[in-house]
Amino acid sequence: MRRFLPWIIGAVVIFVIYSWVKGINNTAVTLNQNVEQSWGDVQTAYQRRNDLIGNLVNTVKGAADFEKSTLTAVIEARSKATSVKIDPANITPEQLAEFNKAQSGVSSSLSRLLVTVEAYPELKANQNFLKLQDELASTENQILTARTRFNEAVKPYNSHIKTFPNSLFAGMFGFKEKAYFNAVEGADKPVEVKF
Repeated sequence: MRRFLPWIIGAVVIFVIYSWVKGINNTAVTLNQNVEQSWGDVQTAYQRRNDLIGNLVNTVKGAADFEKSTLTAVIEARSKATSVKIDPANITPEQLAEFNKAQSGVSSSLSRLLVTVEAYPELKANQNFLKLQDELASTENQILTARTRFNEAVKPYNSHIKTFPNSLFAGMFGFKEKAYFNAVEGADKPVEVKF
């Protein structure tokens, strides 16, 4: 029995180390999947907004002799926002900043559209327009919620792969730190609305 004791101890140590490393990897995989799911929710919320913008633009076009430049700005911003693609497995701060910039362009042009609409009383009374306006407000809240949940999913993932001793193995398994959503530049300043 004594001659097998070192082999038994060695096998137990190897099994414990294997289980520990496997736990680090599996937890990182699970947390990474949560981040990717949250990113999908963010994209879904933005896609809903982009779909609604098309309907809103058509309603405004049909109901008012509208300023072409404002409509064009909304359409171009929407097009630019839908062209920015991000791989959820490799979200970098630069990619997120580009995505944020494109989406803030949509928000900015959309707010100009809604402010300019005030000059058209027949449009303000249009039930389709009012419904779309409510849907857009609801969608903006969904976007905020999705972005918040994304950041909430990124935090435990980043914490897991950056804490010692997990950080020793996370890089070997290909896990990299994920970027957080930050406020767009200038978001700390109040929005100026002119009628």
